[in-house]
Amino acid sequence: MPLEIATIPCLEHNYAFLLHDAQSGETAVVDVPEAETVSGALKERGWSLSHILITHHHRDHSGGVVALHQEHPSQIIGASADAHRLPDLHLAVSEGESFEIGGEQVQVLDVSGHTRGHIAFYFPDTGAVASGDSLMALGCGRVYGDGPAQMFESLQKIAELPPETLVLSGHEFTEKNANFALTLDPENEALKRRAEAVRDLRGRGLPTIPSKLSDEYVTNPFLRCDDKSIQRAVGLEGANLVDVFTEIRARKNKF
Repeated sequence: MPLEIATIPCLEHNYAFLLHDAQSGETAVVDVPEAETVSGALKERGWSLSHILITHHHRDHSGGVVALHQEHPSQIIGASADAHRLPDLHLAVSEGESFEIGGEQVQVLDVSGHTRGHIAFYFPDTGAVASGDSLMALGCGRVYGDGPAQMFESLQKIAELPPETLVLSGHEFTEKNANFALTLDPENEALKRRAEAVRDLRGRGLPTIPSKLSDEYVTNPFLRCDDKSIQRAVGLEGANLVDVFTEIRARKNKF
């Protein structure tokens, strides 16, 4: 049975995600920007926290972990490669490993690029991937790890998941990402429709996250480096795909 997903706005534009199994009562949170908001969301739903999952060490994703754990003792899970920068872990994991939440085997993906040791959590039965600051709705995170090639490889890894997968990304940057994507791909009808839908949701104060991976395939420029129209837009038609990605990311940094 799929886990129930709740999107919890935190700080100025972050998200935490609760994933709840009704049968066992187990509830995981992915990333804790602030403890109070997550704790309030648990109490509002009457859910008991069992697991805290951390995608990467940045404080806007992990800064509330210790305080939340003090109030809701639970298993803290994060990357072995990032353990020295994370709150004390009960379970340190690496790519290819898995662990169980509510009877579902959660798979670990190494999606380094935004940071070294950044991981994503894939819930195959639920059909969701918690991608942190790697793949985002209509965008991707800034590159602080080992360079654009690493981030490009990580995004390709997520793109290989089933198209119906929900992408639980860590920030509400979708409207700005849509505006940037339109500068590269102004004739993309799917992108124009999505940008309009995003503006409508944000105008009503609603989250644009999760997004569908199938929508990212056709609208997210960082997943479309092989598209000739995108390549022409950045003056790199026929170029190496990592070079195309690097140029897109550089332009987004200045947007």
